[in-house]
Amino acid sequence: MDTNPLKVLKYCPKCGSAEFNKSGERSLKCAGCGFHFFINSAAAVAALVTDDKGKLMLVTRGVEPNYGKLDLPGGFIDPMESAEDAVKRELKEELGLKVKALKYLGSAPNEYIFSAYTVFTLDMAFQVTTESVEELKPMDDILDYKFYAEEDLNYDDIPAPSIKKFVKDYFQGAKA
Repeated sequence: MDTNPLKVLKYCPKCGSAEFNKSGERSLKCAGCGFHFFINSAAAVAALVTDDKGKLMLVTRGVEPNYGKLDLPGGFIDPMESAEDAVKRELKEELGLKVKALKYLGSAPNEYIFSAYTVFTLDMAFQVTTESVEELKPMDDILDYKFYAEEDLNYDDIPAPSIKKFVKDYFQGAKA
């Protein structure tokens, strides 16, 4: 099944016309009302949280896509929310975790398929210093969390290419 928005979107979201046609490599245009829709990346955040031994926290996804697979805590940035505020909100919602400090590390593109629709994302990674990693509670869309040393980790259990990159970068930096 092709989940690309150019194939999935059939009707104009403004007027409902079926004359909603491809108008370039990443856009659709309505012949009825002239609405021009561009397929852009959605913004998302990923938090790199470590324990006092330098082990990295990974969470087990409790929702599709990739239910039961490993991920970094984080999620989509809400409209009119900063990336930094999104990291703080997501960590509180998912684990009850309070952030002391954040450091931006970098970004990577990703393709997030949800409800048979591709959402292209730009995932931004942040190193997070927390008040404590004790007594955290998995909530929201995660089933569990665990701190990993690299030798305890199977990268095949991390399906998102951007998240896999952030985790590999963390462990490579830890070795340096």
